[in-house]
Amino acid sequence: MSSLSTHVLNTVSGRPAAGVAFRLSGAQGVLFTGRTDADGRCPELKTLDLPAGAYCLEFEVASYFRQQGTPLADPPFLDIVPIHFGLGGSGHAHVPLLVAPYAYSTYRGS
Repeated sequence: MSSLSTHVLNTVSGRPAAGVAFRLSGAQGVLFTGRTDADGRCPELKTLDLPAGAYCLEFEVASYFRQQGTPLADPPFLDIVPIHFGLGGSGHAHVPLLVAPYAYSTYRGS
């Protein structure tokens, strides 16, 4: 079994992105829904024991930027950012999201 964490950073402000709604899905459907805390993290996510397999984290970034008062196009360029990744079945994976209204990046953290 694996554990998982995430961290969302607003690259426009250079600050953690608090209040970003997200969900984790796997072969069984939606496994977890949550929001990032003031540090851009969701500690409750780490409590899941995840078997080896393919997963997707989906972050509702347009809603977050609207709440921040950021002007967005209609429709927004980025609405929901999906990150598809695989887990090998043991250890811990960290999947951070660095996001702005028109760009994002991710990597496997530690």
